[in-house]
Amino acid sequence: MAVLRAFKAIRPTENLASKVAALPYDVMNTEEARVIGEKNELSFVHIDKAQIDLEKDVDQYSTEVYEKAKENLYSMIKKGIFVKDNKKNLYIYRQIMNGRIQTGIVGCTSIDDYINGVIKKHEFTLPSKEKDRINHVDYCNSNTGPIFLTYRSNNRINEIVDEETKKKPVYDFISDDGISHIVWIINDDQAIKEIELLFGEIDALYIADGHHRAASAVKVGLKRREDNPGYTGDEEFNFFLSVVFPDTDLTIMDYNRVVKDLNGMTVDKLVNNIKDKFEIEKVKNKEPYKPKKKHEFGMYVEGKWYRLTAKKGTFNELDPVLSLDVSILQNNLLEPVLNINDPRENDRIEFIGGIRGLEELERRVNTDMKIAFSMYPTTIQDLMGVADSNKVMPPKSTWFEPKLRSGLFIHELK
Repeated sequence: MAVLRAFKAIRPTENLASKVAALPYDVMNTEEARVIGEKNELSFVHIDKAQIDLEKDVDQYSTEVYEKAKENLYSMIKKGIFVKDNKKNLYIYRQIMNGRIQTGIVGCTSIDDYINGVIKKHEFTLPSKEKDRINHVDYCNSNTGPIFLTYRSNNRINEIVDEETKKKPVYDFISDDGISHIVWIINDDQAIKEIELLFGEIDALYIADGHHRAASAVKVGLKRREDNPGYTGDEEFNFFLSVVFPDTDLTIMDYNRVVKDLNGMTVDKLVNNIKDKFEIEKVKNKEPYKPKKKHEFGMYVEGKWYRLTAKKGTFNELDPVLSLDVSILQNNLLEPVLNINDPRENDRIEFIGGIRGLEELERRVNTDMKIAFSMYPTTIQDLMGVADSNKVMPPKSTWFEPKLRSGLFIHELK
């Protein structure tokens, strides 16, 4: 059963939270982070991507960068920008985007739950990406970015959250992208204990976003265990920072595809080569085509939109992976027709999150790409089904919005 436990958060003072909070490190490159950091000396990018405070020719994975991240973090603590709570609490983190509300509980989850499969995964991780965050966590002695988890909604947990959110929040601000961020502290020991016990009755937590951060946090914890052979299991390094949301609060956006060429074919040849697998219909109006149901796709090429509908035999509804639309497109069109064998490694394909809109697909095809595919979003139920089967999704299957902000909560490992 799942572990969620209270911790003493290091967090920004109330008046500085909006300036400190930043998008996760992995949704921006160094130059984008540098622009943010130059405008805002308090932004958490100075910790998450500390290379922005060094010379431009410094390798972003060098020891110097991780040492700078540690220096920046503890300098901000020393200056009083961050404070550490004097008792173990849980926290509530609510985000509102375009009127949609998602409300999660912030606490620490167990590295043993990750190892033993109570915390379930749906993606592969890359060792190179893990190494970066392992070093970052180890040098900073802290989990600096929360893992985005979900669970099957629990009525009693929802009731407690509803009661706690009637109180005055500690943070309440709107970020530059128009998303509201509201935080409450759950400091009542009885409420904390009940929440911890209720999570102890939940048999699975699911990683929604942050697979590399989770894997890295676990490996740092295991490293600390090796360094402390007398560990009891109660030390902070046995746990990592998470925000857990009920599945009913979350929405996955579409994750679309653009390809640089038609693999040597004309459009007519392409259409002829896919007609055995898909029903194909030209879209009469000039609006971008957004799929309305599963197994339906939009295709934009040479200024025209087509609706593709997967035929029987292109998917297996009994298989949680093969029934996914991302699998259907990959297995029946991208790989056999366009020769995109491994989308993780092939530089002819790119992925565009639905937050950018379908107009972005048109723009890319009209400039540097040749063809685009709009997708029907993967569902939370799809994600859970794949994870429960101990399988993984194809790359770029899910796009979650809004993104959790880094810097609002820090979990110190000792």
